[in-house]
Amino acid sequence: MKSKKSQAAMEFLMTYGWAILAAVIVIAVLAYFGVFSPSTYVPNQCIISAPFGCNAGTVDTAGVHIELKNGAGEALTDVSVVVSNCGTKNVGAVASDAMPTVDVTCTTAPTAGSKFKGDVTVTYKKAGSELTLTSTGTIVSKVTTAAA
Repeated sequence: MKSKKSQAAMEFLMTYGWAILAAVIVIAVLAYFGVFSPSTYVPNQCIISAPFGCNAGTVDTAGVHIELKNGAGEALTDVSVVVSNCGTKNVGAVASDAMPTVDVTCTTAPTAGSKFKGDVTVTYKKAGSELTLTSTGTIVSKVTTAAA
């Protein structure tokens, strides 16, 4: 009588074992093809703290392009934009409510089709002030091929 109970228990465990093995194989195949990669689901975003705003931001193989919105209500001078993993661009003066497009050329070209994530640091001075102020943010975007 014991052998029939142990055989049934063994068959039960083997069935579960094969099911678990099949599930592990399916998960491994999905992971290999990037289904669980969060970078494929992250939307493009560009965020910069006040007084600046990022109206739009894109990345191509030539560099990072940001529409920088001055929301300070006054002209800002000595504006400079630094993007980590890329480079620096001196913008100069930005008028109140202006929205210049800042093109930061990358020292190492981003790879087309990949996701780019960079920290954005904007340094500036208020008109008539000698103090350097800072706004920070991030840009996340899929890298496209630069137009010729």
